[in-house]
Amino acid sequence: QVQVVESGGGSVRPGGSLRLSCVASGHIDRINSMAWYRQAPGKPRDLVASISSGGTINYLDSVRGRFTISRDNAENTVYLQMNSLKPEDTAVYYCNAEGMRSDYLQNFNSWGQGTQVTVAS
Repeated sequence: QVQVVESGGGSVRPGGSLRLSCVASGHIDRINSMAWYRQAPGKPRDLVASISSGGTINYLDSVRGRFTISRDNAENTVYLQMNSLKPEDTAVYYCNAEGMRSDYLQNFNSWGQGTQVTVAS
């Protein structure tokens, strides 16, 4: 089993910053991709940013230039630095990790419980 736990959400004013962290743990042989998604009330879950084990990064157009994803492969950790936050960034942010388990040598695709980010004046 592979667990994913997020931290770092909260409430900020427009223009503020937050940093989200996510750690994957358990029977992990390797993690291929880690990503952040977000879901606002009544809306679908969107991919915000992703990073592969080789460092390939993708961003949602609306966050490019404001958000930065980074990863510590040795610690199975991914970060999301969010700057210049806007009210429309308000959502529950979820971490996702995909890779290979070390116990059964099967693929895994694990989600965290989510962390709330609220941007309001």
